[in-house]
Amino acid sequence: MIAFESDEFACRGPFDGVRDLQDLNKGAATVSLTIADRTVLVTGANRGLGRALVDEAVRRGAKRVYAATRQPMVVQDERVTPLILDVTDPAQIQAAVGRVESLDILINNAGVSVPDDLSDRSAFDQHLAVNLYGTLDVTQAFVPSLTRSHGAVVNVVSLGAIAAVPVLPAYSVSKAASLSVTQSLRALLAGRGVSVFAVMPGPIDTDMVRALDIPKTAPEDVARATLDGVESGEEEIFPDQMSQLVAEGWRAGVSKELERQNAALVQPIAA
Repeated sequence: MIAFESDEFACRGPFDGVRDLQDLNKGAATVSLTIADRTVLVTGANRGLGRALVDEAVRRGAKRVYAATRQPMVVQDERVTPLILDVTDPAQIQAAVGRVESLDILINNAGVSVPDDLSDRSAFDQHLAVNLYGTLDVTQAFVPSLTRSHGAVVNVVSLGAIAAVPVLPAYSVSKAASLSVTQSLRALLAGRGVSVFAVMPGPIDTDMVRALDIPKTAPEDVARATLDGVESGEEEIFPDQMSQLVAEGWRAGVSKELERQNAALVQPIAA
């Protein structure tokens, strides 16, 4: 059971306050959210997709962008505030919450991808610590702020969540788990006015998969399509040519319908 770390919700269960189930079943758990004049936090912001997301948010007129990284980084734009944040470190997460006065959009981009062959279980621990628990812990910490702003959580998942990449099995497992927790968060946070998006990219031309000899999309293009999806209210965002091949089938498929049906298990507060 999810326990949100905030006195504001200390006497409330994680299912409390969910909006009307008919709305959830119609896919209304996620609403559109413009980037202009908003406060945005991006984890894993030092390079690749994270850096591109910071730049794209600034380009769209974000009021403040917190660029969260494990090591100090230099920024040029006065609207960008560097933030030290290792998503596996509870103390750093709480320190980040203390520094961010208000937040509209949390983008959980920090991730790890290391090749393995299923022979060493520690590979699962390494991937789950960042790609699953890091995402969940950061989200839990910022839920009070996002509730006050009626904001959004944007989780960068992967096509590997729905079709495993056999040369990256631990990564694929962690992303499948990330997609599952994203779907649960979507239903659990809907009643608090917080939208939850899943970004489902194919291979991105970053250091993480640069060694793989496969077509890749520029991170700037993925960042642009990701924020387009947030602004248009797409629950699952397919931000590149490869992922677009499965977009229509996913949105009209049995998995999405089951997600909506399962959301009905979350009981709303009686009027």
